[in-house]
Amino acid sequence: QVQLVESGGGLVQAGGSLRLSCAASGRIFSRYAMGWFRQAPGKEREFVAAISWTDGRTYYADSVKGRFTISRDNAKNTVYLQMNSLKPEDTAVYYCAAAGLWAVSGTEYRDWGQGTQVTVSS
Repeated sequence: QVQLVESGGGLVQAGGSLRLSCAASGRIFSRYAMGWFRQAPGKEREFVAAISWTDGRTYYADSVKGRFTISRDNAKNTVYLQMNSLKPEDTAVYYCAAAGLWAVSGTEYRDWGQGTQVTVSS
């Protein structure tokens, strides 16, 4: 079992920045990838970014490429999502998740955090 706790959400104006954190505990050594997903009201959950714990490879959704950066601190078992040039359409609840393999589909992720709200005002 892996426990994930997100933090760092909030209200920001369009064009601003936020950094989300995801602290992992438990059997994190059994997980290969960490991902960020988001869900806006009335919309399906969507993939945002993923990173491997081992080799640091990353992958981004086209909608955030060039604006968001995912990173990890293995010593702290923490994954970050730096979000720059935020847009109102980035407004959503952001979830951190862990998977036992490299994946960008939410169905492959076994462990989920409680989510953190990000609101971008225009």
